[in-house]
Amino acid sequence: MDLSEILDQLSEIITDVIDAMGYVGIALIMLIENLFPPIPSELVMPFAGFLVAEGRFSFVGVVAAGTVGAVLGALALYWLGAWAGEPLVRQFLRRYGRFVGVSEQELDQSLAAFGKRGEIMVFAGRLIPLIRSLISIPAGMNHMPMGRFLLFTTLGSAIWNIALTYAGYVLGQNWESVLDFISQYQRATLVVLGLLFALWVGRKLLQWRNRQTQTSTVSKIE
Repeated sequence: MDLSEILDQLSEIITDVIDAMGYVGIALIMLIENLFPPIPSELVMPFAGFLVAEGRFSFVGVVAAGTVGAVLGALALYWLGAWAGEPLVRQFLRRYGRFVGVSEQELDQSLAAFGKRGEIMVFAGRLIPLIRSLISIPAGMNHMPMGRFLLFTTLGSAIWNIALTYAGYVLGQNWESVLDFISQYQRATLVVLGLLFALWVGRKLLQWRNRQTQTSTVSKIE
C-alpha cells in the first residue's frame, strides 16, 4: 500500500468521523493527530472548512473545536515530557551520550535556550509540520509554566487551524488540493532541518578533530 492509498483511507475515516460527530469529531481527531502525527491535520481542517462553505458548520466553531483538540493533545505530550524529565534524559546521556554525540553540557545549553526562548519555540513549533507535536515534549521537560505553555500553544494552533480551515473554505470540493501545498511546505521544512542537522554533525566532527589534535600535541610534548 503506497502513501496515496493510506491518505485516501485516512481521508475516508476522517470525513466519516466528522460527518457523524460534528465538532466533537473534529476535536477528537485533532487530539489524536497530536499524539499520532501520521494522522495529518492537513486532512482534518480543510475538510471541515469545506463543510463550513456548505453551511453545515460555522467557521468559528470549526477553528475552536480543532484548537481545543490540538491543545489537549499537546498537553498530553507536555505531561509525557514532564514525566520523563531531565533526570531520565541526563542519566541516559551519562551512559550513552558519547554514542549519540550529545553531552550533558549540550543538554544544559538546550534547556537554557528553551528557558530563554521557550515561548517563541512553542509558538513557532505549532506552525511547522513534524515539529508541531514534538515541541510539547521539551516544554514539559523544561517545566515551562503551564499558563505560558497553554497561551502560546493555543495561539500557534489557532493560527494553523484558521489557515487550513480557510483554505478548505475557499477551495470547496477541491479541499484535498491543500495537501499539495502542504507537501511542498513540508519538503522545504525537511530541507531546512536537514541542513541544520548537517551543520550540527559538522560541528561535532570539528570538535572531535580538535580534541584529537590537542591529545596528539600533548602526547608529543610529553
